[in-house]
Amino acid sequence: MTELQTASMAKPWEGLEGRDRHAACMIAAQAGDRSAFDVLVAELSPLVWHVARSNGLDRTSAEDVVQTVWLALLRHIDRLAEPRALAGWLITTTRREAQRVQIRGAGQVELSSEVAEQMPTSDPSPEHEVLRDERDRQLWAAFHKLTQRCQELLRLTVLAGRAEYRAVAEALHMPHGSIGPTRGRCLNNLRALYNGDSGS
Repeated sequence: MTELQTASMAKPWEGLEGRDRHAACMIAAQAGDRSAFDVLVAELSPLVWHVARSNGLDRTSAEDVVQTVWLALLRHIDRLAEPRALAGWLITTTRREAQRVQIRGAGQVELSSEVAEQMPTSDPSPEHEVLRDERDRQLWAAFHKLTQRCQELLRLTVLAGRAEYRAVAEALHMPHGSIGPTRGRCLNNLRALYNGDSGS
């Protein structure tokens, strides 16, 4: 009975989702619950990984950054005063760490399907792969012509998802309400640049 009580007390995040779940895990981890920290690592590592990769790191460098970010959180876990700001902290810390190791060389980032879907395409089935590679090359060329702000915003909103717009707003120091409209304008700019690059 006591064991049952401690088991349920050790898992205050059960039944919660998204930001609430991660905040509950963070509070438990700050209180010394290692299993809560393990949940955070398991559920938020994909976000950390994608932010590292989207900043131009190759697989090995991205793995190093992911490890460094989680070690940094573990080391300074008591310093995060607002547990609900965890995703924003992870995005910002990963981006900074990725920029620090970027000197090692940039790997090719895989094209996000959401961004790719924004582009008109008429891929004939037989040559689908070849044409897709060419389209991706042209799309990345157009993407790199966007402002730094737009590139960062698109990367983070695509990778973190709509549910984390608040975290993205914190990471980019933008008002939460402006993320959606700005993202739409950036996608429109990307589409215009892509169409210009693709030729008429």
